[in-house]
Amino acid sequence: MQPGIYVPMARLLADRTRVLIPVILALPERWTFEHAVDCLEATLDSFELRRVSLLGHSFGGGLELGLTARRPDRTVECVFSDALAVNSRLSLTREALSHPVRDLRLATAAAVSAFMRSWAHPVQLARSALWAFSSDREADIEIIANAGVPCHVLWAEQDTILNQRDGIEFARRLNATFNVAERPSGYGPIDHDWMFDDPELFAAHLDKLGLEALSA
Repeated sequence: MQPGIYVPMARLLADRTRVLIPVILALPERWTFEHAVDCLEATLDSFELRRVSLLGHSFGGGLELGLTARRPDRTVECVFSDALAVNSRLSLTREALSHPVRDLRLATAAAVSAFMRSWAHPVQLARSALWAFSSDREADIEIIANAGVPCHVLWAEQDTILNQRDGIEFARRLNATFNVAERPSGYGPIDHDWMFDDPELFAAHLDKLGLEALSA
């Protein structure tokens, strides 16, 4: 997704904390996981941020995991929202391809628009997707759990893309809290893209976590 889609949610937090939204596909060289994490770390260096709280959604959660595993000393806390979690090898591919028509029908206009804009970097997108579908994140999870980095996992009540059981197992292995966003009265379904479909609801759930980043 392009950073602009997360701006409404970021604005709800900006009065309490500094928010940076990196472009994780538009890298200066060919996309690899290690290079993407290098660029994230370089971005923090360029803003002279010594320690940060990290929030990753979906694919971005995998990069958040990699950055935190590389530099747990630099990470204050982590929030993973409907992230890639513990799916290993090609299991995520099987999920995505098992109901392609249903997944397309459930995509919001904002999500489709952001995804289509990502095709401005088609080679980068293809390389990142291959990593997402085939990577094994067990080692990074173990490093973060052993380092004792405070972690929280947020999950949409009706995520039709990622399996909630994987999210629960992900939280267990990270020694993280696990919270499900339930639909308030009058709301539509709370699905995978709730961070930008319902930014006020998402920000309210962040408040409940007692994050250091939002305590000031």
